[in-house]
Amino acid sequence: MTGNAHLNELGEFLKTRRAGLSPRTVGLPETGGPRRVKGLRREEVAQLAAISTDYYTRLEQGRMPASGPVLTTLAQVLHLDDDQRDYLFELAGKDRARPRRRTLQKVQPQLQRLLDDLSATPAVVMGRRMDILAWNSLAAALMTDFAQVPEKKRNYTRILFTDPAMRTLYDDWDNVAKTAVSQLRMEAAKYPDDSRLTALVGELSVQDADFRRWWAAHHVAARTVGTKVLRYPVAGELTLDWDTLTASTDPDQQLVVWTAEPGTPTYDGLRILASWAAGREEPAPR
Repeated sequence: MTGNAHLNELGEFLKTRRAGLSPRTVGLPETGGPRRVKGLRREEVAQLAAISTDYYTRLEQGRMPASGPVLTTLAQVLHLDDDQRDYLFELAGKDRARPRRRTLQKVQPQLQRLLDDLSATPAVVMGRRMDILAWNSLAAALMTDFAQVPEKKRNYTRILFTDPAMRTLYDDWDNVAKTAVSQLRMEAAKYPDDSRLTALVGELSVQDADFRRWWAAHHVAARTVGTKVLRYPVAGELTLDWDTLTASTDPDQQLVVWTAEPGTPTYDGLRILASWAAGREEPAPR
């Protein structure tokens, strides 16, 4: 089979697989109206794969080759089994390294002990793809009750975009969310074969136009230090400096802490919030 024939066959294979999936299968909302095509639309596949519709259209038309990372993402989006993945990569002339199965991340014990001792400092432990692995009571009171979020959805970026309260909690939600997307981009560069990260990007790209636009901009940022302004009914406006500490036993786990200069209104506000939250079983309402 010639190179062009391979690309044409690749395009036909993508179209066939796309036609065999329903929006419900891949987690897209059902509109209820008639659909002009069988299965998924091209733009829906492109959104889920976080690539442009034009790029995906060219792939289906056999007009251009696909890179290894794009093939990996498309295989996940189209729910290909191992044999179908191998066939996809063979048509594209790429060697497919099978993704390494990652073990479920659990918070390091020493980080958990440190969290438990931070009674007046909000702190969380973030893992791969910015998942929230652990938190202390003040972080739950300040941001959201993480325990009420299903473990598989306990992700900082997802919470930012799907919890309406986040948009009023942060004084400058746009910049906070944009930075989170840039940090998630960095995670995607580190773990291009992470199927859960790919699914997260696809989910948020479909659900939120801001996320889709910022993800397409390809900005990246490391999780280091910064300042956030939060508006909280009990403690008032809080200007918090945040910093990250990386666990030496697992570089994929970072302790993120929010602190304030002693003697400032924010410093006093955190202590008011800590005292107020300590007397309640549930975190304070935002």
